[in-house]
Amino acid sequence: MSKPTHTQFNQIADFTERFINQTNRSIFLTGKAGTGKTTFLRHLVKTTHKQTVIVAPTGIAALNAGGVTIHSFFQLPFGAFIPEFGAGTATDSLKIESKSTLMHHFKMNNARRSMFRNLELLVIDEVSMLRADLLDAMDWTLRNVRKNNAPFGGVQVLFIGDLLQLPPVVKQQEWSHLSKYYNGMYFFHAKVIAEMPPLYVELEKVYRQEDPEFLHILNNLRNNEITDQDIEVLNQHVKTNFKPEEEEGYITLTTHNREADSINQRALDALDANARTFDAEVTGKFPEYLYPIDEKLELKIGAQVMFVKNDLSPEKLFYNGKMGRVVALDHDEIKVLFPEEKKTIKVEPYEWENIKYTYNDSNAEMEAETLGTFVQYPLRLAWAITVHKSQGLTFDKAVLDISNVFAPGQAYVALSRLRSLGGLVLLQPMRKNGLTTDAQIKDYASTKVSTDILDQQLEQSTAVYLYEQLVQTFDWLDMVNAWQSHEKSYKEHGSKSMKGKNRSWVTQQVQVLSTTLDASRKFRNQLSSLFSKLPIDYEHTFDRVNAAYNYFYKTLDGVLYSNLKKIAELQQKSNTKNYAEELLDLDLMLTETILRLKKSLALIQAVRDGKSLDHSVTQTPEIKNYKVTKIELVKSELMANKTTLDFDTITIDLQTKDQKKPEKKKKKSTYETTLELVKAGNTIEQIARERQLSVGTISTHCARLLQQEKIELRDIMDKEKRNALYDLFEDHYEGGSLTPLKDHVGDEFTWDELKLYQASLLV
Repeated sequence: MSKPTHTQFNQIADFTERFINQTNRSIFLTGKAGTGKTTFLRHLVKTTHKQTVIVAPTGIAALNAGGVTIHSFFQLPFGAFIPEFGAGTATDSLKIESKSTLMHHFKMNNARRSMFRNLELLVIDEVSMLRADLLDAMDWTLRNVRKNNAPFGGVQVLFIGDLLQLPPVVKQQEWSHLSKYYNGMYFFHAKVIAEMPPLYVELEKVYRQEDPEFLHILNNLRNNEITDQDIEVLNQHVKTNFKPEEEEGYITLTTHNREADSINQRALDALDANARTFDAEVTGKFPEYLYPIDEKLELKIGAQVMFVKNDLSPEKLFYNGKMGRVVALDHDEIKVLFPEEKKTIKVEPYEWENIKYTYNDSNAEMEAETLGTFVQYPLRLAWAITVHKSQGLTFDKAVLDISNVFAPGQAYVALSRLRSLGGLVLLQPMRKNGLTTDAQIKDYASTKVSTDILDQQLEQSTAVYLYEQLVQTFDWLDMVNAWQSHEKSYKEHGSKSMKGKNRSWVTQQVQVLSTTLDASRKFRNQLSSLFSKLPIDYEHTFDRVNAAYNYFYKTLDGVLYSNLKKIAELQQKSNTKNYAEELLDLDLMLTETILRLKKSLALIQAVRDGKSLDHSVTQTPEIKNYKVTKIELVKSELMANKTTLDFDTITIDLQTKDQKKPEKKKKKSTYETTLELVKAGNTIEQIARERQLSVGTISTHCARLLQQEKIELRDIMDKEKRNALYDLFEDHYEGGSLTPLKDHVGDEFTWDELKLYQASLLV
C-alpha cells in the first residue's frame, strides 16, 4: 500500500496515522512538550475515515482538543470506580461506583446508542490526567452499550499526552479503596490496559526547544538521570534579586491562580495609561467553567500579553504562549509588538466552540454540533501564569522558583515550557533531590516501539483490521432479531387495527431478511479462508466482497425502501405515532447495516488499488446521499401514484423519538416554576420569598437546572462570587465530596454556593 506523505509530520507520526487508519490497534501517542501532538490530532480528525469522538478529562482540555469531557460523553457519575460487581459506597465524603451500580447509568435513547454502536475511534487527549479507574469505567460502559465484550467494546482508542505533565488526582480516602485493585492511578494501570496494551509510540522531533544542551537536561530529567553537571548548568541561571516586571518579556510561573492574578493586576495598575476593556461575545450554551480566557479582557498600552492560541493562518505570526507588548488600543482593535523581532501585528478575535456529538442516521456519521461560541481576543496578561494553565504553552523567557514552589517531579513541567536556557531565570538554586520522575512512568516508557517494529506489524495488523471489519459488516443478526421481535408485537393487535392491517406486510419483510442469515454466515466463513494467509490476495478478496455486496444489497435495500414507504403512510394517519417510531428504530438499524456494506466495500477496494485509507474513501457522494436519495424516491413514487398524502409533511428520517410533537399543556413542575422566575431575573432569595420555600430548596432546584443546562451560573450568582469560587475549586477541589472544601473555607462560602458551583461543573 502506498505511503501517504505529510511533510509536516515526522516518520513516526506518519506511521502512527497509518496504523490508526489501517488497523484496529489502540495506540498511546506521547512525546515531550512541543513534539506536535496537537498538530497531529488536528490533522487526523480531518482526514480519518473512522467515526471519531474526542474526549478529555477536563472541560478546558476538551475545549482545546475540539471535543467533550469524558463524563459528559459517557454519562458517568463523579466518584471512584472499582472494577468488580457488588454494591458501591456512598458517604458524605466518598462515592464509589462498581460494575453493578454503574449499569444504572446506561439508560440511553436510540440515537445515543447508535452513536456508541457506530463509534470506531475514541481519542482521549491529555491522558496524563486520566485515572485508571475512570478508564475502566469507560471500558465497562462501551462493552455493555455495544454488547461486545472485547476491550472498549471493540473500539480503537488513541491515547494522547505526556505522562510527565499534570498527573491524575486521587484523594487518600479514595486510594485506600482503589489500592486493593490498582498498583497506581495512571491510565496504564487500568485493568483494560493489562488486557489490551496499546502500542507505545513517541514523537521524537521537538519543535519547541532547539537548544541541544537544554534538550539534554530535559531528557535526563524525564528519565530520572539528572546529573550534578546538569544541576550546575541550570544554577548558572540563578538571579535571586531578579525583578521580572522591570525586564522585557519575562513571565513568572506560580502554583495558584490568586497569586498569578495578583501579580498581573499589580503590573497592569502600575502602567500610566488608560485601561480599555474588551468583552467576549458569548452565544448559545457556553457555561462559564468552560471559558478559555477571561470574559472581560482589561488592557493598557504597554501591557505584557501572551497569545493563548496558535495562528492558524499561513503567516503563522504567533503561537500559543508567544509574548508581546500592547502598543495600540481602540474599541475594536488591538496591536501587539514583538520587541525582539521589531514586528507589530493586529490581533483578530478568535472563536472557541462548545460542541456535543450527535448521530446523523441518514448517513450513519458522527457529527459535532456547535452548542455555543465564545469569541474573544486570544490574549491574556502575561506577567504571571500558573503552571497548570501553562500546560501546552511555549515561552521564550520565564522566571521559576523550583526549589520552593514545585512539588517533586514537577520541575520538568515548568522547565519544558521554555525554548532555551537563555530565557531561564531561577530565583533560588536547584537541588538534585526532589527532581525525580515517577519510576512507574519510566518503567512504562520502556514499552515504546520503534519505527521498524511499526513497519513490520503494519501489514499483518491491516489484514486483521480488514477481516474484522468485514466480518462485522456481514453480520446483521441483531438487526434481523429486532425485526422478528417487532413482528411478534402484531399478534397483540386485532385485524382492524393499523398493525393488524399490516401484518402480512411485516411478515413478508421478516421472511426476506431471514433468508439472508444463512448466506451471510457462509460468506463470513469464506472471509476466514481469504484472510488465513499472508500476503493477502486483495484482488481476489475484493472480487468476492463485491459479489457478496451485490447479492445482499438488493435484498436489504428493498426492505429499507418498503419500510420507508410504510413510515411515510403512517405519518399521515392519526394515532400511529408509536407504530411509526417502532419502524423508525428498525430503519435506523437497517440503514446502518447498508452503509457499513458500502463503506467496507470502499475500504477493500482502496486497499486493492494501493490507496491510503482516509476520509475521501468512505465519504463518496453515493454513501453520503444514500438515505436522502431513497427518501426522495419514496416521495416520487407516492406522488406518481397520485396518493392523497401531504408530501410537504413527509419527514421520514427527520421525525424521530427525540423530536416529538408538542404535548398538551400540563401543570408546571416545581422546577419549571423556579426556572421561569430565574429567567425573569429574580435572585434565589427573591424566588424563595415569592414561593414561600427555603433558600436551600430553591438552591437545590437551581442545581438541577444547571445540570440540565437550562440555566447558567451567571443567572443566579454575581461575577465576584463566581470568580472567587472558580479560584477556590481550581486550587483546592479534587472531585467527589464537598465536605473537605467546606472545612477549608469555613463561613466564607455557604453550602448552597458550593453545591451550585459544583453543579455547574457537572454539565
